[in-house]
Amino acid sequence: MSTGENAGYRYLDTAQQIIADIRATQMDALEQAAQWCAETIAQRGLVHLFGTGHSRIPIEEMFPRHGSFPGWHPIVELSMTFHTQVVGANGQRQAMYIEKMEGLGEEILKNFVFRPSDIFIVFSNSGVNNVVMDVALGARQRGMKVIAVVSGAHTEATAPRHKSGLKLPDVADLTLDNCTPAGDALVTVEGLDYPVGPGSTIGYAALVNALKCRVAELLAEWGQPPLVLTSSVLIGAEKSAELFEATYDDYRDRVKVAYGC
Repeated sequence: MSTGENAGYRYLDTAQQIIADIRATQMDALEQAAQWCAETIAQRGLVHLFGTGHSRIPIEEMFPRHGSFPGWHPIVELSMTFHTQVVGANGQRQAMYIEKMEGLGEEILKNFVFRPSDIFIVFSNSGVNNVVMDVALGARQRGMKVIAVVSGAHTEATAPRHKSGLKLPDVADLTLDNCTPAGDALVTVEGLDYPVGPGSTIGYAALVNALKCRVAELLAEWGQPPLVLTSSVLIGAEKSAELFEATYDDYRDRVKVAYGC
């Protein structure tokens, strides 16, 4: 086997194809999502972000980190996303059990104050777990637009679990497909019964960063350039620290409404 044919190369080739598929199929939907999100952020509203399991990764990718800006509101429950313990207290078995508990999503939403002009983005590779369904349905009931981010292939291959009989795309006003195959893992290896190397992280990260960049562009075009968290490598330590404080002050002022402050 040549080095160009080994499993590492095959993973990278497939990851590149995911991004190519997103570019080829998702840009119209992404443009609509960007318009909605930019309008909300321009009005000092919030784009709420929710996911369980490894679908917390795109939420952290959105905000806060360098190259991101206020207006995105991460909502993540540690009980369903803190996977590094694996076994014992806070173990993976408990997390996977909890994310299937119908009704829990509504209890999470009760902790916040939402405005109908806000947007809710719900991430779920499968698009069927009960907590994300509760959150999406609850967001719609509160008058918010819902954007689903799923693996279209995985969602199509998975039966609904929620009592409504619906899947996440059925509830959403708009769906973005991370273009990952059903089952998520990308690479078949000789001697293994099942594929390895999940790809949803690649698809998620490509989608949310493309969305973030387009929203920033729209805000700048509208004369409301966002405060972007920026590394000291680019602008120096003093300016970076000043921008850090200003960005988090702006974020605090936006989310205080959501927390009833």
